[in-house]
Amino acid sequence: MRAENSATRTSAIAVVADPTVTPHPTSAASSPAGSSTASPVGSSAASSAAPSAGRSGTVLAGLGVVAFSLTFPATAWGLESFGPWSLVALRSVLAALVAGGVLLAARVPLPARRHWAGLAVVGGGVVVGFPLLTTLALQTSTTSHAAVVVGLLPLTTALLGSLRTGERPSRAFWIAALAGAAVVIAFTVQQSGGALTTGDLYLFGALLVCAAGYTEGGRLARVMPGWQVIGWALVLCLPLAVAGSLIALPLEPVHLNAHGVLGLVWVAAGSTFLGLYVWYRGMAAIGVARASQLQLAQPLLTLVWSFLLLGEELSAAAPVAAVAVLVCIAATQRAGRHAGREAVTVRSGRESRPVRS
Repeated sequence: MRAENSATRTSAIAVVADPTVTPHPTSAASSPAGSSTASPVGSSAASSAAPSAGRSGTVLAGLGVVAFSLTFPATAWGLESFGPWSLVALRSVLAALVAGGVLLAARVPLPARRHWAGLAVVGGGVVVGFPLLTTLALQTSTTSHAAVVVGLLPLTTALLGSLRTGERPSRAFWIAALAGAAVVIAFTVQQSGGALTTGDLYLFGALLVCAAGYTEGGRLARVMPGWQVIGWALVLCLPLAVAGSLIALPLEPVHLNAHGVLGLVWVAAGSTFLGLYVWYRGMAAIGVARASQLQLAQPLLTLVWSFLLLGEELSAAAPVAAVAVLVCIAATQRAGRHAGREAVTVRSGRESRPVRS
């Protein structure tokens, strides 16, 4: 009976682990059998390892944001050669071929059956839904306008992530996230003259499906490598992408040029595969909510790319809105780091208590 009580107490300690930091899968197995307490040295190592993992996760998620920031300008280039339906179908086919080749070369086994539903959500959100809706929106909206509207994605992802994964960000985090969202909404209303356009409706729909895909992908990345999450999601969508290409290409005119080809290659290999690979790895390390707020920087980066690559004129409100959300990023990351340190302190303190046998 005493042994049973010790096991119960040990499991209770494990429950308080910070949900935004993913433990290494071998950490439990590597502990000595039968040990029920953590040494001070072990607690100190865990405390020092957490900030390191947080920094690397932030860097990875940040690289994903940089890759995503080029998506809208690359899509605008792609639309010079392809119709919207053809472009989305072809980017999915090319990305799936790259992902499938990597999975085959690495001899990765099929995911467990319980993960396929989550992979379908990832595929429907980030492989099909978001690319299609944003491409349709860019037919009537400028890339700079679309980029700042998509600045609502961090808040949407944080909300869904909190509901789906059980993460509980601090009050300061939510205040900063809501402030960033308010800036984006104000910009959208100001740009559209107080009325929503068809392009805005497409963009708001894209926010919902992409946030669902990000959340589910971040959850799955805790049990399998991030590149496998997006890889299997792409492979799952391959039959639909091939069918879409066969239908759309004969119906939409194709006028190949350098911009169109480069845009297609980037949205397929850069945004869809490589970008999501590092993004999901970052999410698994620092949590869905905290990683999502790094995307508040995406509008500012996209504005820069749109100016440099497309020659778009920027309204005075666009850079002001983008800079304002950068302030919100700093606040959310500081709140996330503070919450992470508190969780490590509480966890270490509880683990260091002797457990009576």
